[in-house]
Amino acid sequence: MAAFAKIPLLVICGPTASGKTRIALELAAALPIEIISADSRQIYRGMDIGTAKATPEERALVPHHLIDVVAPDQPFSAADFMTQGRAAVTAIHQGGKLAVVVGGTGLYIEALTRGLIAAPGEDPELRQELLALEVQQGEGTLHQRLQTIDPVAAQRLKPRDQPRIIRALEVFALTGETLTALQSRHAFADSPYEVITLGLEVERAILYRRIDERAAMMFASGLLEEAQSLLNQGFSRELKALRTIGYREAIAYLAGESSLQSAIEQTQQESRRYAKRQMTWFRKNNSIIMVDSLAEFAKIKSIATRLYAE
Repeated sequence: MAAFAKIPLLVICGPTASGKTRIALELAAALPIEIISADSRQIYRGMDIGTAKATPEERALVPHHLIDVVAPDQPFSAADFMTQGRAAVTAIHQGGKLAVVVGGTGLYIEALTRGLIAAPGEDPELRQELLALEVQQGEGTLHQRLQTIDPVAAQRLKPRDQPRIIRALEVFALTGETLTALQSRHAFADSPYEVITLGLEVERAILYRRIDERAAMMFASGLLEEAQSLLNQGFSRELKALRTIGYREAIAYLAGESSLQSAIEQTQQESRRYAKRQMTWFRKNNSIIMVDSLAEFAKIKSIATRLYAE
């Protein structure tokens, strides 16, 4: 392995359908690597088709970590990912291989490579009080309060983004510090790794075509049967895991609430929107090296080889 002062770590991120798995498998054919999945849905057992997990055949070619970690009704946080992901990085490095993080969940990647801000845990009672206040005083009340307390966060969040608004208010109530102040201080935290992060770019028209084709293929390949199986096992459609793109639409069809064509089209549309949000997240990070996933594999391989230099 390369003689870095820190453990070398390659991150390959990008929107859904940008070719992350393909690139990682091509790297595995050229270098001794192991893959850490940074996908907030691939952690769930039984959710394979709708999350585009690497197939058993692909996982046989190169070890994958942080896949099939918990059941759909079990909690799993970014802090859990950081703990388990860092343990995997250490084990891979000690085994003489290069750890390659592959995924599109920006928060997981940030937690693994940079850690999490020192913020307090959730306060259910306080959250209920804030929700009640919004109901009593009308929509937008909490956002107006946040504008007074933390205008930077308020400008970043839409008035209807209740979960994040409540979190920002909760942090201030519990610590006396704004979330913006905590995040600003955390921005200077040093990473425990020698990280190179590659962001895969694909021309929008091509990416959207891929997304549409993938969504249609998921339904053709058994997504409905997979969703029905999860319901048959007793998992509620109200679970966070089953309210995500693809499963939500499949379950709506199974419940007779939409046509099959509508379910497919809705999945395609929501997947395109999600890809757009992913790209917005990654483009905010100036440390990410953007590469063309279709044309620059040689560059990607060269960078990975430098991290894994004898």
